[in-house]
Amino acid sequence: MALYGLTVFASAFLVFLLQPMIGKFVLPWFGGSAAVWTTSLLFFQLSLLVGYGYAHLIASRLRLRRQAIVHGGLIAVALLALPVTPSEVWKPEASDDPVWQLFALLTVSVGAPFLMLSSTSPLLQAWAARARSVSPYRLYALSNAGSLLALISYPLAFERLFSLSAQTRLWSVGYALFAVLSAVVAWRLYRAERGDAAPVEATEGEAVSEVGAPSATPIQIVLWVLLPAAATAMLMATTSRLTLDIPAAPFLWVLAVERRHVHWPDRVSGVADR
Repeated sequence: MALYGLTVFASAFLVFLLQPMIGKFVLPWFGGSAAVWTTSLLFFQLSLLVGYGYAHLIASRLRLRRQAIVHGGLIAVALLALPVTPSEVWKPEASDDPVWQLFALLTVSVGAPFLMLSSTSPLLQAWAARARSVSPYRLYALSNAGSLLALISYPLAFERLFSLSAQTRLWSVGYALFAVLSAVVAWRLYRAERGDAAPVEATEGEAVSEVGAPSATPIQIVLWVLLPAAATAMLMATTSRLTLDIPAAPFLWVLAVERRHVHWPDRVSGVADR
């Protein structure tokens, strides 16, 4: 369980360290406007949603062995995007559309590693509940702790002590270490499910859920979509106001997102509350 916790903590820390770091990196390229922060935030929110969707999809459709193979392989492929230092070829020209240019820059520079990091926490929580028959809620706590530590440590430590190029190199090293941890977790899961250690079996295309767990109603599903969407809209509005009326600085942006990203446990990939 300690290995699961360390991997989840590392993924959350790297996710929330990356956002202000890359935002500050590209800010001068696009004129230092508040729109840069808002567009960057929109990109990361959409990527986070895609990551969660990917985690739910493979956790509900694939057996544990195939989940380990797919997730471990994609994390390894994302290593090709390192280092995450944006190339100067992405600097916009006067005639470029800055929004789409920024989206393209972020997708190429950090899209793959961010997607894998954002999907790790919910996926490993599902693995812990299924393969190890333990409650995943401690992993939620570690994920929140890693997120908060990254948001606090960036303006207080990383931004002060390291140049932007050094920050991106350090972050890339951190992702490589995270990839090693994830490979060990995936290998252990593969070996455990190959034997008799996995208590829950699922066939291809069969959603995994606990025996006797109530299914979600349509109203619950709609609320699960609308409530986070409302929170994200409020986050975007707060970020836009802060960075428009006050300096467009990472520290103020961190204050806006810190409260938004501390989340409470809910159901992960069909695993019911224990």
